[in-house]
Amino acid sequence: MNGTERRAAASASGEGPGMSPGDRRLRSFFRRFNRFMLWMWRLGLGPWINAWPAVGGRIMVLTHTGRRSGRARQTPVNYAPTGDSVYCTAGFGRRCDWYQNLMADPHVEVRLPRQRWPGLAEDVSNSADRLVLLRQVLISSGFAAYLAGIQPRRISDADLARLADEYRLVRIRRVGS
Repeated sequence: MNGTERRAAASASGEGPGMSPGDRRLRSFFRRFNRFMLWMWRLGLGPWINAWPAVGGRIMVLTHTGRRSGRARQTPVNYAPTGDSVYCTAGFGRRCDWYQNLMADPHVEVRLPRQRWPGLAEDVSNSADRLVLLRQVLISSGFAAYLAGIQPRRISDADLARLADEYRLVRIRRVGS
């Protein structure tokens, strides 16, 4: 693979020249952390992981379909529950694989600590109450928001809008029964 092909592949994976070294390190950390979280969920420890949301955050597992492979994929994400929906955010923006998969096929399975249900995902990043909902998700993320340099309980709306400009806000509504 020559230099141009490597840069194109890195850009397609979201790790191109537009990402700072700090962003690459943070993304690498979350990739490893997500593998650990999936392992914990598979062991049946999902409720324990969510036992102290102020520190560890609220974590759910989304099962979605790979846009290229068509295979089932699982991704742990932070969430904030509201009524019959949950909100989550793609902190690395449109380049997140799971976000791209949801935009290609919005049918998902939501696995919460004590329940599972089918859902339909939609990007609501342009909604009027984006900042309020985004703040809720970031507060529910425990330490993750702080790793990204955001103090969700104290940051002003203007600073939150600036720092989380690329974040995608996703609402997942329960469908069926």
